Amino acid sequence: MTPRATMRLQLHRDFTFADAGALVPYIADLGISHVYSSPILMARAGSIHGYDVVDPTAVNPELGGEDGFRDFVTVLRTAGLGLIVDIVPNHMAVGGSDNPWWTELLRHGRASRYANFFDVDWETGDRDLRGKVLAPFLGRPYGEALDAGEIRLTQSPAGEPVVR
Repeated sequence: MTPRATMRLQLHRDFTFADAGALVPYIADLGISHVYSSPILMARAGSIHGYDVVDPTAVNPELGGEDGFRDFVTVLRTAGLGLIVDIVPNHMAVGGSDNPWWTELLRHGRASRYANFFDVDWETGDRDLRGKVLAPFLGRPYGEALDAGEIRLTQSPAGEPVVR
């Protein structure tokens, strides 16, 4: 079905699939054809936007998990509504130990089983960066940020690298 009108719903732990499902009759009465939801994949705990994914293979349990998602889809279909889910496959949580794909990439580099899921230029023209992960999210050069105490390199209790 081609969308004629959408309504964006921002899902998070305080507005779950069940909460969204309760609004479906109202949304249908407005003449909306599709709900456009924020990301539904497992994000960092407490995320209010869902773009900080820690497990792209699971529906976020804070939203109601797989069962809650299925129930929500059933409610939508019963009302004749469609669903458009916002996904941004290049958004993942970094800077902690809660994303096993990221921590494995930091630990094993190009040998990581998840290396191909990340956009890492292993053979960059800069010799000093070859074979390394470049994470350009600092406000200034790495050494300066480290010296200023803006970031710390530590290990989790399990020995995983953690950037704080």
